[in-house]
Amino acid sequence: MSDWDTVTVLKKRAPKASTMKSEQAVNAARRQGVPIDTQLKWGAGGNKQHMATKNTAKLDRETEELKHETISLDIGKIIQQGRQAKGLSQKDLATKINEKPQIITDYEAGRGIPNNVIIGKIEKVIGLKLRGKDRGKPLLPPGHKK
Repeated sequence: MSDWDTVTVLKKRAPKASTMKSEQAVNAARRQGVPIDTQLKWGAGGNKQHMATKNTAKLDRETEELKHETISLDIGKIIQQGRQAKGLSQKDLATKINEKPQIITDYEAGRGIPNNVIIGKIEKVIGLKLRGKDRGKPLLPPGHKK
């Protein structure tokens, strides 16, 4: 049932793309006269996380140091006085407003980034106004007329 006259030819596998791109393979192809196509890929190999953005030059031209607006120190003193008048520690005040104690520390030291929600919670607990022209005055209960 086997045919002794047929011949089976075994071939090597085709070279992988990475070996075809090697310098040796390219030089061998040049010696053989095979046409070589070279293309430069746009942006290839560029690490995208370290590329400069358009705003970088604008930021470089800035003369002032760029930083967040912080709460004023007088508001921090009002928070501290109101907290001490109620007999609360920084941790107690933070617990009452459901925030971390570090936030109260930052606000009292004038390092905190103003957040109206947090300031509103602190106002309610200590009973003093922290915003507007009446800073430090007692907070009037809702519905109370001046």
